Amino acid sequence: MFQARWFQLKVCTRRHLLVGASALQGPHGGASLSELGTRRGMVKRWRMDNVIPMQTGGRESESPMKSARFAATLAVLMLAAACGEKPAPASSATGTGQPATARPQNGSLEWAAAGKWRIDAEKARDQWRHPVETLKFFGVKGSDTVVEIWPGGGWYTAILGPYLKASGGKLYAAQMDVAAAPDAINVYKAAFVDRPEVYGAIEVTTASATSSGIAPDGSADVVLTFRNVHNWMAGGYAEKIFADAYKALKPGGVLGIEEHRLPSARDQDLAASTGYVLESYVVQLAQKAGFALEESSEINANPKDTADHPLGVWMLPPNLRSPATGTPEALTYDVEGYKAIGESDRMTLKFRKPVSAAPSVGAPAVQN
Repeated sequence: MFQARWFQLKVCTRRHLLVGASALQGPHGGASLSELGTRRGMVKRWRMDNVIPMQTGGRESESPMKSARFAATLAVLMLAAACGEKPAPASSATGTGQPATARPQNGSLEWAAAGKWRIDAEKARDQWRHPVETLKFFGVKGSDTVVEIWPGGGWYTAILGPYLKASGGKLYAAQMDVAAAPDAINVYKAAFVDRPEVYGAIEVTTASATSSGIAPDGSADVVLTFRNVHNWMAGGYAEKIFADAYKALKPGGVLGIEEHRLPSARDQDLAASTGYVLESYVVQLAQKAGFALEESSEINANPKDTADHPLGVWMLPPNLRSPATGTPEALTYDVEGYKAIGESDRMTLKFRKPVSAAPSVGAPAVQN
């Protein structure tokens, strides 16, 4: 009973921290400013809380309270009254965009996606991102060694971390150069890397035009990236990142890519200035690195997205970038129309490194 009331206190505290959070998305597409902002608030809260969620044998537990039981219970009741709401029923979110019919099995992807370690702003996007279905399509297992390239604000880390930790897997977070986004990377480290009891021992590496590798050669079962290929194209080093992914994977390993999709009848801007990329171009990049396309999925498709927005993909949720006042685009701009479209139409592609691929010789020093 006491633990349940203390959890209500934490939920209420989180809700106040999230009030006013921005719905903007960073220009690189991987890190949402709202995710980073709410994660920053959660880091501060974690440092102050006496109760810290931990994973023990696949079950949730809590550290001992420093204060007296009576005082803590009184504080819970006072804050609950201040919140002015009754205790909410347990969340049924599963990351599939559909209500759960039963409590997810501990250690499953559904369990990881429904966990209280995920913030509400992240769970709200499950209806567009379909994390459980996407990770199952890529074949990610709990015991795998996984590399996520450019995890941004940690939207997928919040699922992958607990999921891999529960079954003995390993997660590498291959971030952009720290000089390019020091604050974002520091927030990511504080929220996830400094919380191994929840997210496991995440190892941060670098994925950039000059980095030596995203993980030791031939060490990974799966390499994943979500909505980032356009950024590497803009930087002129997309081929290099695909080659790094190939080196990091074991023979037979999987490269999973989700990216904003440009209709096939359009011409590809090699700098991907709109944020959209031809599916055929992504396949070409992967094949040039040595991968074979194994399967594609429409899990993250959105037929309402015409991919011809004046300011690119960033006019759609969650960014909802608006035209500058006085510009021609501003005359016909209707934010409700963009909200009605939803998030972008996205390709979801599964590539495989050939089993016959010769193993890499040696493991290079990985940049942190």
